[in-house]
Amino acid sequence: MEADALTMSAAGTLGAVGDVLAALWAAGLWAWANLWWLVIIAAALAAGWQMLQQRLAAKALAERTCVELVPSGQFSPGDEEIWRHGMQLIRAAGSGPWWTPRRARTLRVRLRADGSRPLAYRIEAPASARALLSRSPFGPRVTVSRAAPVADKKRTHVVRTVLALRGKPGSKLREVPLEPDPLQPLVDAVAGIRADLGDLAEVCVDLSPAPRWQLALRRQQIVAQARAEARREAVREARWRGTQSTSSLPAAVGRLLDPAAWKGTGRSPIVMPPRPRQVNRDRVLGKLAESAGLMRVQILVRCASDTEGRAEQLLALLNASMDVYAGVSRIGAQGVSIGPWRIGPDRWPWRPRFDARWATGLMRPAVGGWARIDELAGLLKPPTAAARVPVIEAQMPTYEPGKDLLPQGWYQGPDGRERLLATHEDDTLFEVQSGKAGWGKTMRAQVQAVASAHNGRGLAFVDPHGDSFTEVAPYLAHDEIMDRIHLFDLTIRGTDAMLACWNPLDMTGGQHPHEVTAAVVDAIAAALGWGDVTAPRALTILTKAVEALTAVNTAATTARARAGAGARARAAARARAGAGELQATLFQIRPLLTEPSFRQLVLKALDDEARRWWATSFPDIPKDALLTVLNPLDRLAASPVIRAFLGCPLSGYDIRRAMDERHVVWICPPGTGPTGRLLVSLMVRDFLRAGLSRRDLPARDRSSFRFYLDELISLDGAASTVLAEITEQLRKFGCRLHGMTQLLHRLSGSTRTALLQNASCLSTTAGSADAIAQITGEWGGKVTVADAAELERWWHYASFTVAGKRIGPLLVRGPALAEVFRRLARPRRTGALLHAAHANTGARPLNELTTQALAQTETVRAFLTTLPTAAATAGGTDDTQEQYA
Repeated sequence: MEADALTMSAAGTLGAVGDVLAALWAAGLWAWANLWWLVIIAAALAAGWQMLQQRLAAKALAERTCVELVPSGQFSPGDEEIWRHGMQLIRAAGSGPWWTPRRARTLRVRLRADGSRPLAYRIEAPASARALLSRSPFGPRVTVSRAAPVADKKRTHVVRTVLALRGKPGSKLREVPLEPDPLQPLVDAVAGIRADLGDLAEVCVDLSPAPRWQLALRRQQIVAQARAEARREAVREARWRGTQSTSSLPAAVGRLLDPAAWKGTGRSPIVMPPRPRQVNRDRVLGKLAESAGLMRVQILVRCASDTEGRAEQLLALLNASMDVYAGVSRIGAQGVSIGPWRIGPDRWPWRPRFDARWATGLMRPAVGGWARIDELAGLLKPPTAAARVPVIEAQMPTYEPGKDLLPQGWYQGPDGRERLLATHEDDTLFEVQSGKAGWGKTMRAQVQAVASAHNGRGLAFVDPHGDSFTEVAPYLAHDEIMDRIHLFDLTIRGTDAMLACWNPLDMTGGQHPHEVTAAVVDAIAAALGWGDVTAPRALTILTKAVEALTAVNTAATTARARAGAGARARAAARARAGAGELQATLFQIRPLLTEPSFRQLVLKALDDEARRWWATSFPDIPKDALLTVLNPLDRLAASPVIRAFLGCPLSGYDIRRAMDERHVVWICPPGTGPTGRLLVSLMVRDFLRAGLSRRDLPARDRSSFRFYLDELISLDGAASTVLAEITEQLRKFGCRLHGMTQLLHRLSGSTRTALLQNASCLSTTAGSADAIAQITGEWGGKVTVADAAELERWWHYASFTVAGKRIGPLLVRGPALAEVFRRLARPRRTGALLHAAHANTGARPLNELTTQALAQTETVRAFLTTLPTAAATAGGTDDTQEQYA
């Protein structure tokens, strides 16, 4: 019975199998009979699925977010930061909605150069990744900001290409170090882009997460190929061994020489077939062995220009820049070249497909388009501090005469083109130049001064050597500048030489007496090193003396003939008619302190409080204490030129007026000795006073005025902290300062710190290590002391501020006057310029000024004789006057 049951069971199974086979056969016959209908239905379903995928992909790719990464000058990421950023990009690429097709789960890194900046770095990702991309692993040295989609104008010539990863499956690109920057070849390739020619270069690196099923399939294919190759090698080796053992020439000769083989007793050797070599899976898979950090990559490149041939040139440079990654694998362009023609993405029928991918970011990577984060580390970050980024026109303009620009230096770009860099007048606030004598500092400042003068700006150039005016005169001899030129040359020698005057106590300009007093006293005290601790008595005497003389000058400039009759009243009216000529100068301090009769007359111009000091305190001062104040003034008076310059009552020199009326002022001090330093101290302190006095002007009416100070060491020794105060306080009042010095570290600490803190431009030529280090230290190691020390003559390292951004340091060649302003030179009109400079300042022959300066004490005495006392003018009497004599 058991046998019957087994037989019945087997029969049932065979019957079921037969039924299944019969059903399959019937289905096959039906399918064959309806094959065309099945094909049509399958094609329709495939087309519908494809259309659905395209619409979903288009919808997903239309909802994108764009961010721009702007690195700082100190941006220098490590491998770990780049890895984290790469993983963030992969996650952002796959962060679309669940219905997003795989080919639309992409992220685009766009590197763009259009002339507006050297190389812009943007990331375009699904809109849902906005929060993820707003937090950069690079930290505060990279600014992440939202950006609008790129909107380009149409250009005449456009070329395209697709860069693919080529090489053995699983092989890596060359490991490129982070220093120098892997992007340097790309930066150099686009360095010659010119916006005026319509140039544009873009590299789009599209990334997508690696699909697991595709990765698994690709791994199986690679391993299978490796095993098949191993088997083929084993077969080839077996054939070789078998052939060598039986049919080779050595084997045949051996048999002939073997007697056993002649008798037929020799045995044929047994050839064992070699086993296929073991396939190491990880070694064969290479970069595909691990999934972490693996991504699909497609690289699209497009170049355009309005000038024929430039787009093709840019594309060739970009292709060459990718050779930096060439190793076992490399990045190469797709397509085939046939003579002068190239068949590829730039031709029909591939071009529409390229344009669709370019416009949408759709992912269609070529076979083998797999890469790891560490392979493409150079493309997954913005340019670092190690990159030599060129300066383009949009960042720093090229100087053109007539525009509101200051020339800075000749700069040669990576493309070999040299242009004269310039900064905007309003951007250039303070500048420091350091370096060896005769290496071009003064010439560079002269070029800037001439440019500023032709821009309609005001300036004062202080040159202790006195040669600069002769050098710039041919380029300033224009009608529009002759009306504004003023020359104060204290290096003259002949008695008939022309000289203008300056009375620091001149009150005809409406100055406030206390401001004039403070400026004069502070200047003299700073030049002589006086302080509240070191020379309190000298400071007090000088302050009271200057205060008294400013009161005299105020009375002389405001006096009016009072009503009255008789000869005395008419004489007083005539005396006050030339009020400006009756003012006291610094040289009237000596008779004020040493002549009681003159002092008695001066006190008539003071109020009761001021006269009280002269009555109660001055008599107790010993005579030898007066010498501390008188000796510096006697040194000034010992020089005929300085005596004539400071000893006349009316000033042709008025720096406040020069600021407001945009004069071009050239000042040549007599020297750098103690007397010259005292004079320069007075003038530089007057710069500060005049600048601060512009508080009475609305901000919009404060036209900029530049001070060019050559030989800053001598000026700083004379002016002490006043240079620091100018840089710290006068920016709001439109004043600018350009300082030149051979040894920056010899300046006072306060001046050096203030200049470096507020400098818009820093530059250095060759020089000593100590002098150079002061400047290079401000550049964060981008230029070493050794780099600057080897500079040739006329060459500078310089950094600039343009539109609020620091540019550089750059290597520039200093400009020369003849090189920049050749078309502006008017050498035949230099005589007319000199005549205008003297006429504008009211200059007179030196002997005439000397005569007036020597007689000024008696002129002031005569005026004071007719002056009523301040008390009498206010309604009091002169009864108490005698006690103050």
